[in-house]
Amino acid sequence: MKKIKKSTWITIALVIYVTAMAIYLGPRNHEISSTEKVLTIIASYIIVFTLWIVLRQKEKIQQRRRDEEEQQKLSNK
Repeated sequence: MKKIKKSTWITIALVIYVTAMAIYLGPRNHEISSTEKVLTIIASYIIVFTLWIVLRQKEKIQQRRRDEEEQQKLSNK
């Protein structure tokens, strides 16, 4: 079974959380305007998307380092 990448499962969990909070708390909150609610939700999704990009870049850097270490070990033998 293929291991799910950290960037994927964290992003999925946060998208589910943001969606659930928007569905549950959105209609109940009458203190702010509809525009403010929508902008808050959009900002939350943008933050989650940015986190996904950063985590993917971090994983690629880590993989590149592992590959370089393996090549060094093979070339030293």
